[in-house]
Amino acid sequence: MWKTSIVAVLLGTSLLANAQQRPAQQVVQWQLQVMRDGQQIDSFDGTTTVGQARTDTHHKTVQHNVGCKDQPAGSLDLSRTLTVSPLRADTNGITLSIDTQETLEDDAARQTDIGCKLPPQPRQVNASHPGLTVAPGQWASWTIVDKDPNLVYRVRASLADGASNAN
Repeated sequence: MWKTSIVAVLLGTSLLANAQQRPAQQVVQWQLQVMRDGQQIDSFDGTTTVGQARTDTHHKTVQHNVGCKDQPAGSLDLSRTLTVSPLRADTNGITLSIDTQETLEDDAARQTDIGCKLPPQPRQVNASHPGLTVAPGQWASWTIVDKDPNLVYRVRASLADGASNAN
């Protein structure tokens, strides 16, 4: 009987020692604002464990009046897909990998030879930042498109307080 007790104590001690040696998974709370020509047009936020990734897609359907009679025409799906993955996190800063795919709408109004309205043309933008470092509590900016339109992502991140449910 005492041999069984000793084995149980040793096994329990071993399991406890292994549990204490594992580093705690760091969880990052992040927020991303999409700025177009200085105006916020979209935002994303999440809580993600370091080493994991979170992907979100937002859709906005737009429709324009086109033709010589200025009538509503086919719609256009302006989508934005964002993948955020915290790479490192500590009290000095958080490093995020960010991938994005955007469908933007051309700002220029186009017309046919006789002056009838044409719908704006969609434009695909793909961008990747392998390691954007954000100081805790501060905003960091990443320019996706310089002009026509100016598209900037503003990112803020911090270590989550005791959060254990990521993604």
